[in-house]
Amino acid sequence: MSHPLVNRLRDRQATVGVVGLGYVGLPLCAAFGHAGFRVIGFDVDPKKVEKINRGESYIDAVPSADLAELREAGKVEATCDFARAAEVQAIAICVPTPLTKNMDPDTSYIERTAESIGPHLAPDTLVVLESTTYPGTTDGLLGPILERTSGLEVGKTLFLAFSPERENPGTKWTTHAIPKVAGADDPVSRDAVQALYTGAVAEVILVSSARVAESTKLLENIYRCVNIALVNELKVCFARMDVDIFEVIDAARTKPFGFTPFWPGPGLGGHCIPIDPVYLSWKAKEFGVRTKFIELAQEVNTAMPEYVLQRCMDALNGQQKSLNGSRVLFLGVAYKKDVGDVRESPALVLWDLFDEKGAELDYYDPHVPSLGQGRHYEINRESIALTDEALASYDLVVVVTDHSSMDWARVVEHSRLVVDTRNATRDVREGAKHVFLA
Repeated sequence: MSHPLVNRLRDRQATVGVVGLGYVGLPLCAAFGHAGFRVIGFDVDPKKVEKINRGESYIDAVPSADLAELREAGKVEATCDFARAAEVQAIAICVPTPLTKNMDPDTSYIERTAESIGPHLAPDTLVVLESTTYPGTTDGLLGPILERTSGLEVGKTLFLAFSPERENPGTKWTTHAIPKVAGADDPVSRDAVQALYTGAVAEVILVSSARVAESTKLLENIYRCVNIALVNELKVCFARMDVDIFEVIDAARTKPFGFTPFWPGPGLGGHCIPIDPVYLSWKAKEFGVRTKFIELAQEVNTAMPEYVLQRCMDALNGQQKSLNGSRVLFLGVAYKKDVGDVRESPALVLWDLFDEKGAELDYYDPHVPSLGQGRHYEINRESIALTDEALASYDLVVVVTDHSSMDWARVVEHSRLVVDTRNATRDVREGAKHVFLA
């Protein structure tokens, strides 16, 4: 017979909690709500909580009309009161897992969440960690904290699983449409996590343990990190040979098998690819293993902002100008196109590099109206109005993020000098001797 928790989840008679209401957590709340669950979202930011309870979304993937409908139906609410974890039968943890300044994994958000919800968990509750981390975090870090703070025993009165988030902001892939990997270390936890996500997502892929699920997410992002490093290295190589790497990739991708295209850029950004590989490299050292491919890929990718800086200096030198004292405009500061997320964006590294060289900097980004202070940066600027006159007033325009809404023909027409790190101007730069790839 099925465990009562599993039955309750299958019948949608359970209340589900989600901790962390950002790019992962809020779409997950909506997915669970549409699947028929009552959902309580938890966050330490009262502004987010107030907006959700007014039916106002701050995440592009969750339209406000959709959130308002879920609120009206009584399916989704938000709170800063972690004592309300006592009301849930399943709770997903979707908090950040960044790196420290010393490039070590920072699991403090996971630890604080466990300390906050543990004392309030009722017997027979499922806790699912979605935050990307190293293998062994779920059973070796999260589980012991929850046992200590709740008085419950994992596998008997408390059930534990790992199911990595796979969000891809700015694309057609919704939370519901992305297949969900999930793993747990005991049969009830495996049945419970499968019952939780079935219906909320298109497909649940159940694996044998939490560590397998944790490793799956790392492999996905390490695969991308290593291949991006490869094309970034080739970009530098081919540029010396006067070969357009983007044209090379376009030609190679016509092969119907054995090739997947990856694209070079000014560096890695976002909350996954620059960070997740480091989690595995760090953990591997405990077992006496050196992850050489990962370390080399990190070295190549982190060198790209310096390469862009040099290309920009070369372009200015070609016009008898120095970067020192030049007015420079960054087009886009988000880490990828069509999102407003600047976490780990290469634009932030580039900003520091250009600032150190004496450039006078501004930026335009339709998705990022202002830049304040983050974990490793403090810029405090607002996006300019992108007029023809503004474009013409800068000594150099650097394409950092290739947002779809940008009018690249206008950028090329009115700018004095353009360095394009994303190949965004490919269709409009023919014959334009003032546009360079980097």
